[in-house]
Amino acid sequence: MAVDELDTRILRLMIDQPRTSVREYARLLGIARGTLQARIDRLERAGVITGTGPVLSPAALGHPVLAFVHIEVTQGRLDEVGDALAEVPEIVEAFSITGGGDLLTRVVARDNGHLEDVIQRLISLPGVVRTRTEMALRERVPHRMLPLVESVGRAVRAGR
Repeated sequence: MAVDELDTRILRLMIDQPRTSVREYARLLGIARGTLQARIDRLERAGVITGTGPVLSPAALGHPVLAFVHIEVTQGRLDEVGDALAEVPEIVEAFSITGGGDLLTRVVARDNGHLEDVIQRLISLPGVVRTRTEMALRERVPHRMLPLVESVGRAVRAGR
């Protein structure tokens, strides 16, 4: 879905000030509340806006260790392993991938020993052939969407 300049301004404001009311967003943008709500509804229907909940910190929840675990899966068992991964609370994301492995998971843990326990649990899942783990040392670019939103908005304005 293409976003126009107003959509870009709305999304930027929602990212920068997530706890602000729709009425205040409309005031800040200089548009009618109904116009704003219609735009937000359209962005939600199109899947551009996928949630409004808080962003949580695993570290603040006592899980400061972050690792990326590549999982190689027996052919034909990808869905089964994917379903089993959803039952492991320390896995905060999992993706099917190309390249070295079949799945890439983002795993959080209390400490290195806990991470080893999680990896051992993964290795024991039916259909898992092997794992490869990479530890994150420091976050260099936090999860963000605003630069992408602004880039899409610029492209729309330029007619690309």
